[in-house]
Amino acid sequence: MMDFKKLKIWELSRQFVKEIYEVTESFPANEQYAMTSQMRRAAYSIPSNVAEGTAKGNKEFARYLSIAMGSIKETEAFLLLAYDIGYITEQQLTELNKKLEVIGKMNYNLIKKINN
Repeated sequence: MMDFKKLKIWELSRQFVKEIYEVTESFPANEQYAMTSQMRRAAYSIPSNVAEGTAKGNKEFARYLSIAMGSIKETEAFLLLAYDIGYITEQQLTELNKKLEVIGKMNYNLIKKINN
């Protein structure tokens, strides 16, 4: 069994979740149970699935990483929507998307490595 805390993708996605929580703090109160909640859940699903997958065999780990990839894309979509609505700035969108892109590439490469 792999120690998820030693995985760079877990550490980066953990930091990313903190940033999403900070950014969504400024969202309107009426979004608390809508976009704020959904974006946070999508973001924390990334490190959660990485961690849970490490307790499984390789085939299952790859499946959990695929779920994490879906959460990465879901978070990306929420960031774009938040920008469109005016909840985040273009600079915030760019910075968060760059970090999400790094996490996504790491996730993809880990899936490839496990499947080979």
